[in-house]
Amino acid sequence: MLSIPDTPSQAGDAVPDVSSIPSAPPAMVAFERVTKRFADRGGEGAFTALAGIDYTVPKGAITGIIGRSGAGKSTLIRLVNGLERPTSGKVLVDGVDVGALPERGLRDLRRQVGMIFQHFNLLASRTVFDNVALPLEIAGVPAKVIRARVAPLLDLVGLADKASRYPAELSGGQKQRVGIARALATEPKLLLSDEATSALDPETTQSILDLIRRINRELDLTVLLITHEMEVVKAIASEVAVIDKGLIVEAGRTFDVFTRPRHDTTRALLSGLLGTKLPEAIARRLRPEPVPGGRIYTRLTFFGATAEQPLIARLMSELGAEVNIITGTIDEIAGEPYGSLVVSYPADPAIIARADAFYGETGLFTEVLGHGA
Repeated sequence: MLSIPDTPSQAGDAVPDVSSIPSAPPAMVAFERVTKRFADRGGEGAFTALAGIDYTVPKGAITGIIGRSGAGKSTLIRLVNGLERPTSGKVLVDGVDVGALPERGLRDLRRQVGMIFQHFNLLASRTVFDNVALPLEIAGVPAKVIRARVAPLLDLVGLADKASRYPAELSGGQKQRVGIARALATEPKLLLSDEATSALDPETTQSILDLIRRINRELDLTVLLITHEMEVVKAIASEVAVIDKGLIVEAGRTFDVFTRPRHDTTRALLSGLLGTKLPEAIARRLRPEPVPGGRIYTRLTFFGATAEQPLIARLMSELGAEVNIITGTIDEIAGEPYGSLVVSYPADPAIIARADAFYGETGLFTEVLGHGA
């Protein structure tokens, strides 16, 4: 940390200039050394769900928490709205220590934290309008204010014409839109999504993600997604954290984590997502060591503007050798373009040296997959 002295600097001493150092974005949620242990339940033994979480969710962002089943995702999100309390450590929501709140304080907090669920959790006996109005009725909001707030929410989620319908008359996507409108009824500052698209088909999922993106943008609402669907995070999350065995093992910008995963768990979760998995027939033939007279197989990842440049043509020119394209894709991660190709070329030391120099010059991220004939 830079320290600026209170006394004037001596002759020749440089005063550090901190004006250009970017400050970290303010946190909407902060986990500080959080653990959560569950006692023995029915002879199953004690269980540690979270083993020491340090992580912050920035205000205004859409952040995804990904991990395998049982990794601790759902426990983490239940700590945010006070449905569970940490065994140790703190969970801060906009600076408020959730675990230290009395019951009345928790009720106030939950009005600031909206929640959407995988299975919608709508009341079958209430209309769409009344389902959205429910949290306002519980909070004692006057009927006139409820009417004025619910109608615009139904319009926002595209259900203005379904106000008098019942859940049984709605599709899965429409039910989730009702759930989103209900979560927004108390004008929260944070929206939690617990596997909210897992029960939906791909087309409906995309429409719900578009709606969440719009809500984030227009309402300046922080969104925290818990999901095992990598495509969901890839589509809308600007930040991502990977949880495994109760620990955050990797975190950062979604683009950075997805294109350059460092942890084995992250690599396993993202396997095949970016469309550059080798055909099985080729993968079986690859060896870790060079094959006499053989070829080297390399994955190239293109970032930002380089994703649209003719780098393969330049690579062939630089190498002066045949470059075969095995498989590849061009796509987006959180709105940023990327491209990924698997190529092969002769495993001649001179050619490999020229290729490495080219990669260094252009900033391509590369990974040697193996050698083959």
